[in-house]
Amino acid sequence: MAWLLLGAAIVSEVLATSALKLSDGLSHIGWTIVVVAGYVASLLLLAWALKLQMPVGIAYAVWAGIGTAAIAVIGTLFLHEGMNLTKAAGIVLIICGVVVLNLAGAH
Repeated sequence: MAWLLLGAAIVSEVLATSALKLSDGLSHIGWTIVVVAGYVASLLLLAWALKLQMPVGIAYAVWAGIGTAAIAVIGTLFLHEGMNLTKAAGIVLIICGVVVLNLAGAH
């Protein structure tokens, strides 16, 4: 259950961050509402995952890492941001870091 909550927290955070770009500096009220609701939901879901005894280091690494990688991909695919070899390598390193932390926590 903790992993499902963490997954939902990541989705909420990614939606909020995508809406942050679309809010144009929080000047569009509709997108601003999505930003605030998404971040509040994300933090609540993350807190609930932690309450179910998920280790904070693992939870935060997965939440931040997967969220960062997802935003980089969304930025490239939907927000007309560039992708280059360095950016792609960074995404791969983030994902590798999350995997290593999870493997280290599974001993």
